[in-house]
Amino acid sequence: MEDVLKQQKPEVRMRAFRAIDEPETCELFIKGHTEVLTSIGVTKVTSSKNGWASNPAVFVIIVESLDGKKVYGGARVHVSGGSEPLPIEQATGKMDPGIFELVWTYAQHGTGEICGLWNSNELAGYGIGTPLLIRTLIAISSQIGLKSLFALCAPYTVKPVVNCGMVLVDSIGNNGTFYYPKLDLVATAMILHDVSALKKAREEDRLAIFEMRGKPDSFKINELKNKEITIDFQLIIPNLDQWNLAETITTASQTFLGNKIEVNVLAFF
Repeated sequence: MEDVLKQQKPEVRMRAFRAIDEPETCELFIKGHTEVLTSIGVTKVTSSKNGWASNPAVFVIIVESLDGKKVYGGARVHVSGGSEPLPIEQATGKMDPGIFELVWTYAQHGTGEICGLWNSNELAGYGIGTPLLIRTLIAISSQIGLKSLFALCAPYTVKPVVNCGMVLVDSIGNNGTFYYPKLDLVATAMILHDVSALKKAREEDRLAIFEMRGKPDSFKINELKNKEITIDFQLIIPNLDQWNLAETITTASQTFLGNKIEVNVLAFF
């Protein structure tokens, strides 16, 4: 199979879907994400665990070849109230149980987490990296009906999420920070309070997200960082008529009130 990114004028697709609708694509995502994490020596990251693929409250963004056979990168939105706690809860719950009540407070109105972001080295060379994936995740979150979004950020993702309107969650951890997933790495808890309005977002990022929302299946990029590459966006999530946020919110409340959350050993974004 020819590598699309080695073509003179490569063309790829950035596409959104619900995880349970495409198990084979999720497998490609998992394989690529695992390879990237392993290459930097990280093996215990909650958001890289594979249970999300069968979680009915997970939505996925991927960058793929037009034939769908190669996934070059991606990221996810986990909605609170799915079949497992949010990755940020699993990652930090033992260090600060206050994360559970914090998430539940926002979950009652529809909250989620952006996580699992990765891209191949080839893709990063074209400028399809963290900022673009974050914008796209926030763009599709309005389709899902979310009011707010959490993120547990690696140092290099803090600035891009701030540009998109996120602010520090200083009420948990050490003023919002945790040593995670290793003692020599610092993760920062962030939250976007207004998925729809993005009042704190940088103007450039806000306008880009609004443009994606305005034409989700016709948005297109033809050049990034002075390199020719065509990115076709398909951001309308299929089968949303089978998605019920109200039911998911009810589940989130029942889980918190029933104290059923299980904290795993080791969600990194």
